[in-house]
Amino acid sequence: MTHPELLRLRDSIDNIDAALIHLLAERFKCTQAVGEYKAAHDLPPADPGREAAQIARLRELAARAKLDPDFAEKFLNFIVTEVIRHHEAIRAGL
Repeated sequence: MTHPELLRLRDSIDNIDAALIHLLAERFKCTQAVGEYKAAHDLPPADPGREAAQIARLRELAARAKLDPDFAEKFLNFIVTEVIRHHEAIRAGL
């Protein structure tokens, strides 16, 4: 038998996971539009300056939120890698 407190905590985790998925989907809608803009204006798929600024900003946010900044950076790098892949595909007309 699962304890009620454990069920309550797991329900909260499930709700947060659902919110994260919806937020990521919304973020990727925005980055899709950025990729289309970049392709239309012959801009490169990656923007190292923007990416470095975002990493620094999110590391600071993570530290203030008491989340490991290294984890936040790894998470953002994973997302940025996927975004760049999408931008390259858009540029290639795929």
